[in-house]
Amino acid sequence: MDDLIHSAAYVAIVVFDSVTMLTTLGGTLLSMLQDRRRRIWPIFVAMIPFVVLGVVFMVYPSRPIMFIVSVYILSLYVLFTIYMVFAIRCYERWLNDNYADLENKKVWLSQVVTLTCLLLFILYTLVDTSSTILIFLMHLAELFFFGLLLWRVETLPQLDSISTEEVCTKESASETPQVIPTQAQQPSTIPAHIEQLLEERCVCTQLYLKHDLTLAQLAVAIGTNRSYLSQYFSSQGLNYNAYINGLRINHFISCYHDVVANQQPFTVQQLAHDCGYRSYSTFSLAFKQRMGQSVTAWKRELTDCLN
Repeated sequence: MDDLIHSAAYVAIVVFDSVTMLTTLGGTLLSMLQDRRRRIWPIFVAMIPFVVLGVVFMVYPSRPIMFIVSVYILSLYVLFTIYMVFAIRCYERWLNDNYADLENKKVWLSQVVTLTCLLLFILYTLVDTSSTILIFLMHLAELFFFGLLLWRVETLPQLDSISTEEVCTKESASETPQVIPTQAQQPSTIPAHIEQLLEERCVCTQLYLKHDLTLAQLAVAIGTNRSYLSQYFSSQGLNYNAYINGLRINHFISCYHDVVANQQPFTVQQLAHDCGYRSYSTFSLAFKQRMGQSVTAWKRELTDCLN
């Protein structure tokens, strides 16, 4: 009788642990993907059969039921992991279409945590329950990765809070922004108008140097909306991130040539910050994508040419 009570108590703890871990992990990871709101209730619904099977096992303990429970919860982990792979890919495409400063906005770490927790659960189901030390170590690893995930959540900026109010430019405040006509009215003139407005209100004013400039803010600044602006970038075979980074890298190259020619003291980090990058690592990655080589290699090549 004591063994049955112990077994029932152990199963109840395992069920509670798995339910809370899955719902917390799943809800946290989904909330990190800020491209759209994702419902959490399917996770709770998916837990109902697991809880029912756990109760059945406590009343009628048997290995077949335990096997079914393990297979079911493992299947949930696998399905959720597959979903997260596709969701993160969609999220990163959305980031590239709306933001130029992607530092601390990527969520690759969430995918690593998901896969790690999946591996821990597989080990948890395969390890003999009498091996107390291994179970204890796995729980410690679980707490570590949960802590890592919570830290990532705290450092991930809430993109919803980024203001989309009108961005200050060097134009007169009294000037009324030009509104792009609807597609039904003048579909063929929209790309030309947007290209001209980008040249006048983004390139000439160097608006692209503003830190954390978003697609919505740029659209307001040039007097159009984000849908037309996104369509224009797509028609040019690029996205917002590539457009802004292209302007910033070109500006960096121009500034670098100027300070070298004038023999002015400078650091590459400061130049990168002045060109719109808060993080040097973000600048370094953008530079390599734009120029096809690292900043160090480019500087060395330029020095060799000058000498």
